[in-house]
Amino acid sequence: MKIAVISDIHGNVEALKTALENIEEKKVDTIICLGDLVGYGPYPNEVVEIIKSKKIMNILGNYDAAVLEEKFNYIRDNEVNKFCMPWAAKELSAENKSYLRSLPRQVILKYENKKIYFVHGSVRSINEYLKEGCTEAEEVMNTFDGDILVCAHTHIPYERFYNGKLLLNDGSVGKPKIGRPNGTYLIISVDKDTIETDIVEFTYDYEKTAKDMEEKKIHPSCIKNIRTGIE
Repeated sequence: MKIAVISDIHGNVEALKTALENIEEKKVDTIICLGDLVGYGPYPNEVVEIIKSKKIMNILGNYDAAVLEEKFNYIRDNEVNKFCMPWAAKELSAENKSYLRSLPRQVILKYENKKIYFVHGSVRSINEYLKEGCTEAEEVMNTFDGDILVCAHTHIPYERFYNGKLLLNDGSVGKPKIGRPNGTYLIISVDKDTIETDIVEFTYDYEKTAKDMEEKKIHPSCIKNIRTGIE
């Protein structure tokens, strides 16, 4: 089975379209999205509509949850989010809010003899950061009862083994933090005996996204992030 994993699109429809075109060439069996469709970027409704129209399996992200609640329970209470969260909440249609409310917080797939968990932050919390090599990641993986844990939220892709169990992060399609204005996603190929992974970095027309953000008067820090890949 060949799975593409995307996440953290954050209203960046140009990056999402490019990612999906790229993935189509790889002939995957399914696509799973780890959430955060909205927030920061200029086109939250368009992103949700694409995910819905393509029937992509999706889970709730922390920013999605914050926008639905219009509270800072799942995101940092800072200058950028004080602008971006209410802006996204106002932009998002009632129908698309209803879709986000319907989303689960994790997906578990069993294939051959492998048990794969897909979450946004971690199995413990929707907004826990499992950064590469961090104490939290080690704690989670020490008690993890599956074979592969796939997470998002940090916007930085990586893979790491913990006593034979694999922790993967797909990075971010639409709001990179890798020091370059490129999106990333993950390909996982699983059969009975092997697991192969490929972290894919792709380019897209980020200047179009940045200019659309300028026209919509989105916070300058978000626009700078799109152009630099630095938060």
